[in-house]
Amino acid sequence: MFPPLLTAEFGGVFLLFLLFAVGAPLVLWSLIDLESEGERTEHGDWESAERAARRDTSDDDRY
Repeated sequence: MFPPLLTAEFGGVFLLFLLFAVGAPLVLWSLIDLESEGERTEHGDWESAERAARRDTSDDDRY
C-alpha cells in the first residue's frame, strides 16, 4: 500500500544517517575543543607561549 520509500527499512536508514550527520561533527568539535583547552591551560598568556616557542629552538640555528 505504501510507496517503497516509506518502508520501515528506509526510515531506519534515514534515522541512522541523520544520527551520523549530526553526531560526527559534534564529536569532532568536542575533540578539538578538548585539545584547545589543554593548550590554553598550558600557555595562559602570550609571554609564556613565547617562552615555550623559544625553548624549541636554539640561538645557534638562527645564523
